[in-house]
Amino acid sequence: MDKLEEMVYYPTIIYAIEKPEFLESVRSISDKYLEMSKVRDPDHEKKITLMTETYAHEPEVTYFSQYVAQSAWNILSTQGFAMEKLATFFSEMWTQEHRYGSSMDTHVHPFGAQITAFYFLDVPENSNKFVTHDPRPAKVISSLYPENINQINMATDPITFPPKEGLLMFTNSWLPHSFSRNESDKPFRFVHMCLGVMQAPERLPDPNVEII
Repeated sequence: MDKLEEMVYYPTIIYAIEKPEFLESVRSISDKYLEMSKVRDPDHEKKITLMTETYAHEPEVTYFSQYVAQSAWNILSTQGFAMEKLATFFSEMWTQEHRYGSSMDTHVHPFGAQITAFYFLDVPENSNKFVTHDPRPAKVISSLYPENINQINMATDPITFPPKEGLLMFTNSWLPHSFSRNESDKPFRFVHMCLGVMQAPERLPDPNVEII
């Protein structure tokens, strides 16, 4: 019996790792910035979604930022991109608080973003789910209905991931994603991050080292 050779190209990879050791420090700075957002917006209690300013520069999250930035660099490198002369940097790192009924529509992150990351802080039962969508518009337009919607295969779209406190996830920024509706009375909170790349700074020679 003939067997077709299978060649899989143009893959979409989603990365996840549990890093609960960062929860305390990231929650601390997140709470600080959420309070600042509430002060700036006197009507915040009437809204179902609250977002903060970016805080990647804060010293309290230095180790977290370094870990995320290095992981983003490693991801792009292992995907085959020429990263030896490039460095990753945060264009954004902010907290989103989704209250009862809040969700987020499908979107991508343009304007130079290469890696998008999510770090989940507070995940009450029945709160938002992270959802990814097929990034190939031609496939979406011409796709057939899947035979089994409970089985993940080439026909599947979208794919839903249940968040967990301390879970860190990465995707390429061109991957469309969304968040389902929060059905919990408690707020769902996570850190949303976008990272770009730039020319790596040249290392200056150590003035204390004798050059022969």
